[in-house]
Amino acid sequence: MTDRLDEHKLEMLRAWGEGLASDKRDELRAAGKAILMLIEEIALLNVDLWHAREPGTEEPPSSLHVTPERWIDSLRRRGASERT
Repeated sequence: MTDRLDEHKLEMLRAWGEGLASDKRDELRAAGKAILMLIEEIALLNVDLWHAREPGTEEPPSSLHVTPERWIDSLRRRGASERT
């Protein structure tokens, strides 16, 4: 079983993503940007989860009801809008 992502691992991924995002090769820049987008999404999901666990919260935020397919589509749209 693999270890879960902790803050140290996320920082390592962020450093890799930033390094790749500044590479002169298109494929590596795209990979770096994808890593950074996923790290950002993990942070947002952690915030949503934190709020969902707050006392008095009746239902989780709508972002916790998103299917994997809708989540991937939203990442693709976000990536496309950042390129323009």
